[in-house]
Amino acid sequence: MDRGFTDFARWFTLHQAQAFFVTRGKSNLLFHRVYSRGVDKTTGLRCDQTISLTAPKACKDCPQHLRRIKFYDAEHDRHLVFLTNNFDLPALTITQLYRCRWQVELFFKWIKQHLRIKKFYGTTENAVKT
Repeated sequence: MDRGFTDFARWFTLHQAQAFFVTRGKSNLLFHRVYSRGVDKTTGLRCDQTISLTAPKACKDCPQHLRRIKFYDAEHDRHLVFLTNNFDLPALTITQLYRCRWQVELFFKWIKQHLRIKKFYGTTENAVKT
């Protein structure tokens, strides 16, 4: 999800459905660090933390702990913060998943610009291609 979709209740719904999400964290997110894992800073990772949200509405809508990963993108000289509910994948994999999501967005942008599709009849790869 993109940073514009900061919906704590939706995150919790995804978590309860045993799905995971990766999103960009906003700079004004209020949280408390619960735990920090060590990271290899040569990969661009700056921190890998378990956090709990502290804003009243946020902690009510999303009571579970989240994972906060800070990454330095040397190519564009910027720091990125990612939030996820996945604690199993390596931190670097989480950052790469977010980067790959851009290809999905470009695919759907191309579909909207070049094809006149009103609705999809299926959700499989073959249905979308058809």
